[in-house]
Amino acid sequence: MAFAASTACCKPSALLAPRTSSSSSLRAQALLCSPSTSTKFHGLKAPVPRRRAASTGIVCGKVNKGSVPPNFTLKDQDGKTVSLSKFKGKPVVLYFYPADETPGCTKQACAFRDSYEKYKKAGAEVIGISGDDAASHKAFAKKYRLPFTLLSDEGNKVRKEWGVPSDLFGTLPGRQTYVLDKKGVVQYIYNNQFQPEKHIGETLKIIENL
Repeated sequence: MAFAASTACCKPSALLAPRTSSSSSLRAQALLCSPSTSTKFHGLKAPVPRRRAASTGIVCGKVNKGSVPPNFTLKDQDGKTVSLSKFKGKPVVLYFYPADETPGCTKQACAFRDSYEKYKKAGAEVIGISGDDAASHKAFAKKYRLPFTLLSDEGNKVRKEWGVPSDLFGTLPGRQTYVLDKKGVVQYIYNNQFQPEKHIGETLKIIENL
């Protein structure tokens, strides 16, 4: 079926002419003459799609630069409970890593270990978090002489709350580092899945300039 162009049917004389048809037909005529940008045919309005509610199954990027991350309480390698709020008043380097004893995670932990005295001199705390239990953390810290806190996030609850992304293939927990200032505000975020030790110097520079 072909429709007449809107400019042809919308002449003023047609609108001012005496009523010769029912009010319903006039309303239909007005609808046909209304220009619409939603389709290439004048007078045909495409349905407006409804906005879908945001999915709650995937958490992504909840903690951003300039934000204050949610507090948490987890067990350290000695089985003691530790809260993030405990460290307020000093800078914190908090890094999420996939698992104890993996090559990349071991390399990253040892890089933090080797620079730990510099972090201490700058007044900062270093905290590592993974889904391993306290016993695994204790063995890992003892084997590699790690002087800083390792927290057990079993079930990856904190990781999900913070929105830490998975690796590129979505098969492993991601590796991401956050630098918090003395007020608990995030000043730096670094995703370092494939170069786990590269950011050590960068985080030190940021800490020293806070």
